[in-house]
Amino acid sequence: MKDKTKSTVKSGVTFGSALAIAISWSVHKSILWACIHGLFSWLYVLYYAATR
Repeated sequence: MKDKTKSTVKSGVTFGSALAIAISWSVHKSILWACIHGLFSWLYVLYYAATR
């Protein structure tokens, strides 16, 4: 069970980062902002969803 939880969490972090980078790129067209938002991942995704 422990290994499955680690795998799920890792997948969620990876997906969150990719989603944040894609949203950031579509809005700002900047690699710098995409990298920064990728680091914040789910926080940026939630912020974007709340403000749009």
